[in-house]
Amino acid sequence: MTGSFALMKQRRFLPLFVTQFLNAFNDNFYKMAVVMLATYAIYTSPTDVAWFNALVGGLFILPFFLFSALAGQLADSNDKAAMIRIIKTAEILIMLVGGVGIWLHNVPLMLVALFSMGMHSTFFGPIKYAILPQHLKEDEVLSGTGWVEAGTYIAILGGTIAGGLIHPKIAIFGIFAVAIIGRITASYVPPAPPEKEAEGLVIDRNVFRSSWQIVNGTMHIPRLFLAIVSISFFWAIAAILAAQFPPLVKDTLGADNTVATVFTAVFSVGVAIGSIIVNRLLKGHVSARYSPGSVIVMGLFVLDLWWVVGSWQHADASLMNWREFLSIRTGDRIIFDLLGIAIAGGMFVVPLYAFLTTTVAKSQTARTVAANNIVNSGFMVAATLLLGVLIALGLTIDDTLLMVAVMCLVSAWLAWKLHKACD
Repeated sequence: MTGSFALMKQRRFLPLFVTQFLNAFNDNFYKMAVVMLATYAIYTSPTDVAWFNALVGGLFILPFFLFSALAGQLADSNDKAAMIRIIKTAEILIMLVGGVGIWLHNVPLMLVALFSMGMHSTFFGPIKYAILPQHLKEDEVLSGTGWVEAGTYIAILGGTIAGGLIHPKIAIFGIFAVAIIGRITASYVPPAPPEKEAEGLVIDRNVFRSSWQIVNGTMHIPRLFLAIVSISFFWAIAAILAAQFPPLVKDTLGADNTVATVFTAVFSVGVAIGSIIVNRLLKGHVSARYSPGSVIVMGLFVLDLWWVVGSWQHADASLMNWREFLSIRTGDRIIFDLLGIAIAGGMFVVPLYAFLTTTVAKSQTARTVAANNIVNSGFMVAATLLLGVLIALGLTIDDTLLMVAVMCLVSAWLAWKLHKACD
């Protein structure tokens, strides 16, 4: 086994890692720039802000639901490295459209670009996981998956900070530059031709039929069903938390965009830490044995966050910056809770992704990941739609956190079933 840090020196891994890092960075750079522009410059009503954030989350996830089956088929039947280069070229064009939308404060144009970025990531998603078993040894896949997850969340951190702190009109140039650099690094990803069993695969371009067939062909296998539904509950929880961060910060805690950026940054760093910790604990062996306990710990941190937010009082009409927020004792406690949620979440989800890519034949890996993405996105879209309905019915943010804590118990039960079935 190549040491996990030694993988970063290998061409079979490093270009892919950097490319996916820049992909996640730009997704969040653009998305956060749009969210902050809408939250602090376009909309004034708290209800409008909450609805817009829910809409942003749903629009970005919708392409995963619609096009993941097609993406999985194409990834399994074509050279994955060549597909990465095509996808990264498309990103440059999408960012041109998104940049124009930001410059003009044109909300429909910004949302079109956001949906297109979701589609771009839909086609990239199955590849970044399915290519690992081709380029890495069997006992390196968990390490590679851990690095990909850690890198993704560090990239989320960087993109979130950039999108939250840089003026949107200046961010336009940064977003476009990152897309170009990502296309350059993609050219160094080694070839990953289709496995012999997948050569000549007939592509079903009917997105609804192919989605049903891929999900049905995967979910009838009990171990894959449990892994995918466990991951899906996790991402539904993450979608709800992500949608609530900006209104939680502004309308409940009385803080500005710098605090919203700190929240997402802490969450991103925490997931990266959890990804590395669980990789060290498992020592290259793909297993779900730490997942049930991890998500229960995550739920306990969510409960504490719910308690603190429910008792929070901020009488001042002005918005606090991050220094003022951290000077408050309960502010530190909120940061600690977010870090705990994120570390436990990283420890929960990384082994499950590694399980998906190592438990099926290499010729079917991308389609298995695609089936996972379809179910994940369905859960996330349903979660954001439910959140929007509940907000309209008067659900408060602290009530939402209590709902998330209950969802953690469901994830723990599913992960325990997976552990008993496979380990």
